[in-house]
Formats: sequence, structure tokens, C-alpha cells
Amino acid sequence: MLASLGIIFLTGMLSAEIFKRIRLPRILGMLIVGVVLGSHVLNLIDTSLLAISADLRKIALVIILIKAGLSLDIKDLKKVGRPALLMSFLPALFEITAFTIVSPYILGISRIEGAVIGSILGAVSPAVVVPKTVQLMEEKYGTDKSIPQLILAGASLDDVFNIVLFSTFITMAQGGEVSAVSFVNIPVSIILGIAVGIAVGFVLTCFFELCFKKKAKIRNSTKVIIILAVSFLLTALENVLADIVSFSGLLSVISMSCVVGMKSEKSVSGRLKEKFGKLWIAAEVMLFVLVGAAVDIRYTVSAGGGVAAMIFISLAFRCVGVMLCMIGTKLNIKERIFCVIAYMPKATVQAAIGSVPLAMGMSIGNTALSTAVLAIMITAPLGAFGMDVTYKKLLHQGK
Repeated sequence: MLASLGIIFLTGMLSAEIFKRIRLPRILGMLIVGVVLGSHVLNLIDTSLLAISADLRKIALVIILIKAGLSLDIKDLKKVGRPALLMSFLPALFEITAFTIVSPYILGISRIEGAVIGSILGAVSPAVVVPKTVQLMEEKYGTDKSIPQLILAGASLDDVFNIVLFSTFITMAQGGEVSAVSFVNIPVSIILGIAVGIAVGFVLTCFFELCFKKKAKIRNSTKVIIILAVSFLLTALENVLADIVSFSGLLSVISMSCVVGMKSEKSVSGRLKEKFGKLWIAAEVMLFVLVGAAVDIRYTVSAGGGVAAMIFISLAFRCVGVMLCMIGTKLNIKERIFCVIAYMPKATVQAAIGSVPLAMGMSIGNTALSTAVLAIMITAPLGAFGMDVTYKKLLHQGK
């Protein structure tokens, strides 16, 4: 496993630097390296490491979500309330609807099977979107109209919506009954995740302040470890409560870190952001190389043009959904186009649940996995490259 980690870090960082030098997204280099190193090409990554890759990817995602939360300001979130709420479900709903209606004619599957695959496809990837929005906030691009905050908030909620719909549709496809509770779980998961995160954030800040008053000052490095440990517990709580109540662990993490950032002194929150930024250097490589390693090239070859056509048709519907979310906002046409580009990337959810129908023995298993694989290979580079190339041209840089 140690040899595999060494190979991942060295080749991942090297490819990221090469792609940066030739003016291509760093993420694209890391994804390609992951595909090449994975079990379906060179098979250089230890199987024991691949077995825990989902957990390692989640750790990396937690790190960047904490950094994003520390950068958020509640005043900015208030500005983007309605459009952020719409972005959390409307683009995905348009994409799922398109796949459900059109896929029977192109792929020869039933409507409910199309809905299952559409709910896999519909989720935007926080792993791709969040790092870029954090960069935009740091460089002050679009922050005068809270555009990075809008994208970040919508993308964080979007995954909850898609995963709940996926569970619902897969139950229906197998002939099971679906109750109204399944759909009630969506707002419950969001509200509970945010509420728990805020409460934990207040407890942490009070604890840090109490230690300071008692002259038992906690070093910022120790605070980083405590925040990370609490974040891991919050994400684990999602699985613990799964049979009792719907709860979003990732939303609670970003809410907690947002409260810690707001309630801490400016110098302290700045140092915490800096330290999590350093952690992200290693976590980013691990995340995207392992996402690439999860891609099975065999299914990409066998998928054919039908699946690729469905992905582009669904993306077109998604773009319409994003544009509808922008109605009534102060964003100009360039800024709205950037939001459309930023909402394209797929990776995290598709890598996590793309193989579930196949593992369950469903007839659409290979088609679902092919769609997930192709969606990652097409949209992750497309969205990441699009954001890198266009953000300076489409967004205004604030002071």
C-alpha cells in the first residue's frame, strides 16, 4: 500500500503540474493518471488501497468542504437564498426528466430504468466544483454578486436530492412500494444536516474560547485535528442514522466550519483556512487520482454512442434548468453562462453509486455503469476546463 501511495502522489502531482504548464486543468491530469494506474489499465494500485478508496475520497472531500465553510460568510449566503435553493434541485430535475423521457427511444430501456440512471447522472460533483469556488472566493472573482457562494451552496444540496431520488427510483424499479416519506426525507436531510452542523460549530467555538480564557490555549494545528475529527464523526453519523432519519453529513460539515470561521477571530480563521489549504494539496491528488482509478475503460468502449448521446441531451436540459434558476437575479448573461459551465462536472456521486444497479443484479447494470463512467470522463474535464478558461473573462474581479 505504501508503494501505491508513493506512486499516486508523485505521478498525480507531476501530471497536475504538466497540465497546468500547458494551460489545461490540473484535475484532468490527475484523472488521467488515475485511469492509467487503475486496475483496468496498468494495475499499479494495491487492491487493499482500492478497497478503502471510497473512504479516502470522502476524507479529501471533507477537507475541501471545511476550507469552503471557513471561507463562507452568512451575509453572502443570504444574498443567494432563492437561486441557491433552486440550483439544489431544478437542474438535476431537468436532467433526470430528460433521461427518463428520451432514453427508452435511444437505449431501449423502460421509463423507470431511465429514471434510475438519470438520478445517477443528475448529481453535480462537489469534488470538482468546490475547489474551484474556493479559488474564486480567494481571488475575489464573482464575489461582488456572491456567485461562488451560490454555486457552492447549490452543489452541496444537489447531491442530497439526487441520492434520495436514486434510492426511491431503484426501489420502484425492483417492484417495491415507495411512500411519501421517501420524498419528505429530502428537506429533512437538508434541514437536519444544517441544524446539527450549526450546533456543533457553536459548541466548538465556545470550547476554543473557554480554553483560551482558562489560559489553556489550543494551538491552531490542534484545532485543525479537532475540527477534522468532529467532521469525520458527522459524516459517520449519516450512516448511523440512516434507518432512523435522513441526515446529510456533508452539509453538517460545511455548516459547522462556516460557524467556526464566523465566530473565531479573523486572524485565527485565516490561519485555519491556510492550514486546511495545505492539507488539500495532498487530499486533492488522492481524491482525483482515486476517482480516475474507479473508471472502468472497458465499459466506456462498450457503451457506444447511445449513452454518450443521452449524456449530451441531458446536459442540454440541465443548462436550461440552471438558466431558469437565474431568473430574477442581478447576474448578467456572462455570469449566467459561467454558472451553467460550473454546474456540468460529474464525478463523486457517479463514482460512488454508478455500480450499484450492477451489484444488485439489475438488467440495466452495465448501462448504468457505462453512463456513470462516460459522464465522469466527459463532464469532469469539460466543466473543470471550462471554469479555468472562462472565469476571468465571464466574472468581475472585486476588491
